[in-house]
Amino acid sequence: MNTDRRATAAILAAAAILMVTQGVRLSMGLFVSPLNTSTGLGIATVSFAFAVGQIAWGAVQPFAGAVADRHGPAGVLVGGMLLLAAGLAITPFMGSGAGLVLSLGLLAAIGSGAGSFSVLIGTAVQNVPPQRRARASSVVNAGGSLGQFIFAPLAERLIQLFAWTGALTALAAISLAAVALVRPLARGQPPRQAPAAGSPGAWNAVRASLGDGSYLLLHAGFFTCGFHTAFLVTHLPGEVSLCGLPASVASWSLAIIGLANTGGILLLGLFTSRYRTKYILAAMYASRAALVGIYLVSPHTALTFYLFAFGLGLTWLATVPATATLVGKLFAGRYLATLFGLTLLSHQVGSFLGAWLGGVALSRMGSFEWIWYTDIALAVMAALVNLPIREAPLRAPEPVAA
Repeated sequence: MNTDRRATAAILAAAAILMVTQGVRLSMGLFVSPLNTSTGLGIATVSFAFAVGQIAWGAVQPFAGAVADRHGPAGVLVGGMLLLAAGLAITPFMGSGAGLVLSLGLLAAIGSGAGSFSVLIGTAVQNVPPQRRARASSVVNAGGSLGQFIFAPLAERLIQLFAWTGALTALAAISLAAVALVRPLARGQPPRQAPAAGSPGAWNAVRASLGDGSYLLLHAGFFTCGFHTAFLVTHLPGEVSLCGLPASVASWSLAIIGLANTGGILLLGLFTSRYRTKYILAAMYASRAALVGIYLVSPHTALTFYLFAFGLGLTWLATVPATATLVGKLFAGRYLATLFGLTLLSHQVGSFLGAWLGGVALSRMGSFEWIWYTDIALAVMAALVNLPIREAPLRAPEPVAA
């Protein structure tokens, strides 16, 4: 029972940490316009800094996961939140594109990446039986959704009260306070043991995984997810502004995405016991293509944005535990954090392109139209590439003895 309590505490601590790191990260799009106006650097330059942040966030995932697998999560998480706070705090003093790349594109992004999915999900499921891992990862993931729901309107309010500079300082202070959440997570972990003689290391596991066609297809689908979410998180406020609507529509749309995703994650937990994960992922990506198409032909009112956000939210971060679950099915072993972190790197390559090309499109064409059509095409591709992934059929549950 004591072990169960420690495991529960670890899962809840991981969800709370993700609430902060993801909440801060996914509210950064609200700072694009104030940064552009204040620095005069241009939307393409500001977008590039955010795009570098997307790729840095993904690049750190497999390394952070490997260190956590080997030495435990505490040092990785504490270091990550310190970097996140530092990056946010120094951003108001950066007046060049290179400065923004350093503060938001590297320090803050690497910090939030170290305190994100690969370490938190990989760590939280260590004391959980295999049949409960999808549920545990969903609980952790729900923390990220709740963070988006809380931090998007909070960030907008902070900007209104203290300007964008004071808002970033406040978010840095919140990130520092979250260091206290690491202790129960570290206590919930079993002692780390050195690998047995002759056992494959993390990088041997990586090399083996890259020869698996199903794993590469999973990467391709997750790449699209990154393009889609980064474009929206970074440039949805700009799209709202182009439609002549107030900034509050953007912040509440982002909040609605986070709230709806909590329900989407719960539905995922129900569906994973009934359907194969690859089919669930294919349906998620197909729904995104349909939703963007509906948005493009709809009147761009506040209600349209809220309904669009709700529909997107049902699958928003639900792809993460589904992808982690499928990685676990493909490669049962102790290197889940490392291998899942590698899929997150592919996700963030897509995120880099979504964040950067959105800014390029707006600066050169004055709208995001061709990015929307690219997003539809990529979502259709992602739905199709998940179908051939090797995944064993679900077995019927064992009958309960009378």
